[in-house]
Amino acid sequence: MSRIQLALNVDDLDSSIEFYSKLFNTAPAKVKPGYANFAIVEPPLKLVLLENKGEGGSINHLGVEVESSATVHGEIARLTGEGLFTEEQINTTCCFATQDKVWVGAPDGERWEVYTVLSDSESFGEAPPAPAFKDLGLTDGGAAGGCCSTTASNSSCC
Repeated sequence: MSRIQLALNVDDLDSSIEFYSKLFNTAPAKVKPGYANFAIVEPPLKLVLLENKGEGGSINHLGVEVESSATVHGEIARLTGEGLFTEEQINTTCCFATQDKVWVGAPDGERWEVYTVLSDSESFGEAPPAPAFKDLGLTDGGAAGGCCSTTASNSSCC
């Protein structure tokens, strides 16, 4: 099953967890310092909350969670074939999970990832260099790295 991912910056993680638990009638699937995610069945949604003080109420990034690495690699080939600039991250640790993913930047700067989770991790992960979307006249959505981040100056990912 594929599902859309919505990653939001929030000012207060605890109050946001409380609100979204009520809104979607479900508890978070994972909670770590500065980070929470919900695996919502109906509607199918992966909701990610990243505590970024002063950035609350804004989109961190968007994504599509897919079932397998094969699907990620298929999307890499398809997106590249469509002429889109892609940034691949294979077997990377991000947002307390090891993942395979590909990033693309929309014309207005929104960052999208297509990813699959390979395994859980106790590490938040390190942000690799930012994809060079600006080199192609695109923006990177304000992100300074390709992994989830809980700092406003480096906020993109999972």
